[in-house]
Amino acid sequence: MKTFTKTTLALLTAAVMTTSAFAETGTERLQSAKGSVEALATTLENMGAAVNTDVNLNGAYTFDQKVAVYNEKHAELQDQFDALHAQTAE
Repeated sequence: MKTFTKTTLALLTAAVMTTSAFAETGTERLQSAKGSVEALATTLENMGAAVNTDVNLNGAYTFDQKVAVYNEKHAELQDQFDALHAQTAE
């Protein structure tokens, strides 16, 4: 199961990175960032973690600002994933 989770996360990350590399518009970049957060949140929920995917976009007016907020949330969720994964590996 651990290998399956690692493989799934690796494929998901690769898909998001590939999508990001070809995204040209602000809307596409924002959708990609949102999708990345949602996918990681789903992975965490499947691992039994309580996940908060709330993102505060107050003050974020441009696409780049909104993408940065979602990237921060993704980093937060990635830290949660790493910690949970370390616990299950022990």
